[in-house]
Amino acid sequence: MTNDRRTAPEARRVVIKVGSRSLVGDGRPRFDVLAAQIRALRAEGRSVVVVSSGAIALGRVALGFDKRPTEMAFLQACAAVGQSRLMRAWEDAFAGGAVPVAQLLLTHADLADRERYLNARAALDALWALGAVPIINENDTVAVDEIKFGDNDQLAAMVATLAGADLLVLLSDVEGLLDGAGVRVPWVRDVGEAMGLVRSSEGDLGTGGMGSKLEAARRASKRGVPVVIADARDPEVLLRLVAGDDVGTLFSPEGAPLTSRKHWIAYTLRTRGTLLLDTGAARAIRGEGSSLLPAGVLGVRGDFAAGDAVAIAGPDGVEFARGLSRYGTRDAARLAGVQTKDIESILGFHGGDALVHRDDLVVL
Repeated sequence: MTNDRRTAPEARRVVIKVGSRSLVGDGRPRFDVLAAQIRALRAEGRSVVVVSSGAIALGRVALGFDKRPTEMAFLQACAAVGQSRLMRAWEDAFAGGAVPVAQLLLTHADLADRERYLNARAALDALWALGAVPIINENDTVAVDEIKFGDNDQLAAMVATLAGADLLVLLSDVEGLLDGAGVRVPWVRDVGEAMGLVRSSEGDLGTGGMGSKLEAARRASKRGVPVVIADARDPEVLLRLVAGDDVGTLFSPEGAPLTSRKHWIAYTLRTRGTLLLDTGAARAIRGEGSSLLPAGVLGVRGDFAAGDAVAIAGPDGVEFARGLSRYGTRDAARLAGVQTKDIESILGFHGGDALVHRDDLVVL
């Protein structure tokens, strides 16, 4: 793993995320500047998808709010009013180059369901084939959890996997991750260590700060996608990035990339419960990539059904893996500590020898 900027010029699929403050926060909207750079990327044969914030910020202004509201209903109202304005701004920005733009509104449920996830991927491929620029945003009008807990940095990391991206660019209103002296960090080797450099940010336009961007970088890099946090105020930032210039903060991929499906299990699905393991079972899963058998389970927490994602924790209760359970909560609890040969006699059916098969299990 090296600070190698030469991979950026080779990127054929690029996901660009721009937040509310970077897009409209200083009173000088950057739609036109970004659209011009994206047209240049497309002219080089690159496919681009934009994850764009701004709907709530634009709706808030249209509805006369002095600051971002806190009540959920008002946030949803701002999103409903602002989304059409956001898309119109992107359409106007690309109109000079006769480039069609396409709106994709997603919720977490769209990406958590495997069939809908694959349908969204097919839609992206079709839009690129037809020469359109997909503009993706969370469907804030109906996705209550996404407004309250989510942000578009995390969505962008998921879209990078969905799109099979070669590069994820998170545009911010600073030149990258800054160290304690306020100097840009050009390259991050370990996202966990970099978290110590995160400072709180001011402003009420958006929800994502530098900590959110680092988490998004960690998730995307686990899929093998390089990530750059860079300054949206630079009118040539995207062009400089793909030219291989030392711009922003580069996060190189960590280790062997997870497959698309395992990355989906680990970083898109939300866990519905926890399986607590004894020391031997935890060691076997960590070191040998074994399936989780009932004999190694100490206990069960939560309320989940067969096929749901569950956290897998050691005897200390600390999660170290995730997977898809082949049994629901009640059946999994009845099987805790049981030998596989006794599964059918205890439950009256046999849903598989493993509670979580190794093909459905990811060590975090």
